[in-house]
Amino acid sequence: MTRILHILDHSLPLHSGYCFRTRAIMKAQIASGLQVAGVTGVRQDQHGYEAQALLEQADGLDFFRTLTNVQGPSPVREWREISVFADRIAEVVREWRPDVLHAHSPVLNGLAALRVAQKAGLPLLYEIRAFWEDAAVGNGTGREGSPRYWLTRQLENHVVNAADAVAVICEGLKTDLVARGVAKEKITVSPNGVDMSLFGKPSVPDEALRRELGIAGKSVLGFIGSFYDYEGLDDLISAMPMLQSHCSESHLLLVGGGPMEEKLKAQVEASPAASAITFTGRVPHEEVERYYSLMDIMVYPRKSMRLTELVTPLKPLEAMAQGRIVAASDIGGHRELIEDGVTGTLFPAGSPKKIAEKLAELLKNPAIWNQTVENAREFVSKNRNWSSNILRYDPVYQRLIAHKSYERAA
Repeated sequence: MTRILHILDHSLPLHSGYCFRTRAIMKAQIASGLQVAGVTGVRQDQHGYEAQALLEQADGLDFFRTLTNVQGPSPVREWREISVFADRIAEVVREWRPDVLHAHSPVLNGLAALRVAQKAGLPLLYEIRAFWEDAAVGNGTGREGSPRYWLTRQLENHVVNAADAVAVICEGLKTDLVARGVAKEKITVSPNGVDMSLFGKPSVPDEALRRELGIAGKSVLGFIGSFYDYEGLDDLISAMPMLQSHCSESHLLLVGGGPMEEKLKAQVEASPAASAITFTGRVPHEEVERYYSLMDIMVYPRKSMRLTELVTPLKPLEAMAQGRIVAASDIGGHRELIEDGVTGTLFPAGSPKKIAEKLAELLKNPAIWNQTVENAREFVSKNRNWSSNILRYDPVYQRLIAHKSYERAA
């Protein structure tokens, strides 16, 4: 039985889009007959979960841990992380004996995995979920064009060129790599997906929660996620007074938290539509579905930048699978998922006025919602279902294993 070792920044029991994609991949691969395990680096602790043992189980999945604590100033710390992680991956390879190393971004994981793959003679598939340098710009910890940005890009190019195969989560990332000179044939697109067994049935509205939040009788616009600047929530808040003038029953429900939380709350306090906007704070993952059930339209007003133009998010897919109407900015990452007027609604990025106009149009035409919801769920089921998405990896794995076997025989 083929064994795949996933090399990860962090994993369950932490909750993040990164962790949920990993969980979906691993669960679907086990169901398809593969043996899989993950190994996480030293950043597992930095994300808020301190591992207790060298091998742990989470949601029925096996994760090998790296328990070493790494200190030092940047970039010395990062190089130490790579070395420590490479040593741990090598230990797991000797113990678990995988057939393929499947490393997932960021690039530090790719560099550690590459060291081990070359020494052990194992094939390496490197998967990019976002370019790390662009993600740093998006969350406010980096600056485009800086020396750190340039260096990270060069390291990414090195891993991409040295890996046996590359996977990306969307066409935007593939197009960017091809423009850098990477052969199309080396790249497999494995898009973000949804486990329809988890999201396949629309949730029944939680009336008790509706009363608790004071939104009975309201048309609820919702956002569930992290409050980063690139999410464009400030534009959505700016749109609310204009939307209220068209649809007085509209109400915005913001679920989550993050770096922009205090700034957004201050913006709401100063807004004439303050009474029509509610922050819930972060909610436990198992409670999220209760909030989804109250939202008539899920809104994703992301700003236009390299990160959002190139990378497709997971949240709109989950909302579409939940049977929610989706409205989003017309950035590249959204256009890969949403066909305007067919599976959802697109509005110009960065324009509160256009956001208000599009949302008002949606709220005044509920007769079109059922068909839009049906179209969106059909799209997700056919094109973004994990049970079919993971099949894209299989021919890559088998080709890499066969090639390495040939090299050893020669």
